[in-house]
Amino acid sequence: MPYIDTTTGAHLHYEEIGSGEPLILLHGLLGTARRDLGQVLDWLGESYHVYGPSLRGYGESTPKPRDFPLDFYHRDARDVLAFMDALNIQSAHILGYSDGGETALVAAGLQPQRFKSVAAIGAVGNFTPAVRPRVQSLYPGTWITDEEKVLHGIPDADAFILQWVNAMKYMIDRGGDISLGLAPNITCPVLIMLGEQDTLNPAAYAQTFLERTPNGRLEMFACGHPVHQTLWADFKRVYGDFLRAASS
Repeated sequence: MPYIDTTTGAHLHYEEIGSGEPLILLHGLLGTARRDLGQVLDWLGESYHVYGPSLRGYGESTPKPRDFPLDFYHRDARDVLAFMDALNIQSAHILGYSDGGETALVAAGLQPQRFKSVAAIGAVGNFTPAVRPRVQSLYPGTWITDEEKVLHGIPDADAFILQWVNAMKYMIDRGGDISLGLAPNITCPVLIMLGEQDTLNPAAYAQTFLERTPNGRLEMFACGHPVHQTLWADFKRVYGDFLRAASS
């Protein structure tokens, strides 16, 4: 699979499949495009030119080790926009899962003219102190598998996840705005997909974000966080209809 260097200092490995309108897929925490969104990648590749970068520090992308500065969602969004520049992608659809969903919302808010549609699975653009305990519950990193440590080159799982937790707490304590202030910039269609049992991403937070966008909607699914993995047929129907409408 190919690699690209960006002006933001990242060396990104990426999946590429299909032809047609460009569509960018962004994975979540401890993922890659193939690992988190492989079935989605193959499905969308039947109709779109799909790019699935591994964000900096994940998988085969560098620099390593993956770290979490206090603005990591914005740093990742700048990498994605620079990735598009490097590949001469003038505009694209974008779909992100979990942390990748937050990054997609930021990217669309920073450069709205670059996106034909933006969709997120398990991301809401803003947090309140109510989710602080859920964020803190991810430390220590005993739940991170040996396979994930090898895949991402993580020498210390506790130190890795503590950086993420601390960055999230910083954002929450500063008002919880990840992309909420950017939401009015996004003029393309916006779709947020959430599981009813997603303990980190309440529907009310998504509604707060979407109320600030001119063309956004929320779809709820009877499952937890990974909507696309748990309810594949329902996800395909909802996102497929959304994409067709946005492309027409």
